[in-house]
Amino acid sequence: MALADLLQQDAIIPALKVNSKKQLLQELAAKASRITGVPEREVFDVILQRERLGSTGVGHGIAIPHGKLESISSIVGVFARLESPVDFEALDDQPVDLVFLLLAPEGAGADHLKALSRIARVLRDQDLVAKLRATDSDTAIYAFLNQEQANAA
Repeated sequence: MALADLLQQDAIIPALKVNSKKQLLQELAAKASRITGVPEREVFDVILQRERLGSTGVGHGIAIPHGKLESISSIVGVFARLESPVDFEALDDQPVDLVFLLLAPEGAGADHLKALSRIARVLRDQDLVAKLRATDSDTAIYAFLNQEQANAA
């Protein structure tokens, strides 16, 4: 599964200014709402519900919030690079500055898990993560995420 299949260039927020995890999730929900047409509140509630089960902050300043929505037909991603890290209750207690929101249709099953796994694998690449942190260009971020895809193929 290619990240390019999940993430459009207009789904990248290259320099997001937020002060808290809640504000971050609200901004991601707003962006996802514009892309999917799903009401912002519905997106926010789904990702907040998932966060209540345990933080999706996976460590090293990275979080992968995710959830399932009945009202979408394909898996959709939103990527944000934060101007300043925020506390995300991550597994390693480190603040988060790179966030990849993943939304999947209710019946996505294995595809949802494959997409999560792919994102986690990509964001374990320390060179790629350093490049993502060093730019505030949505074009560059999109290229870096898709360039990785070409390298992995």
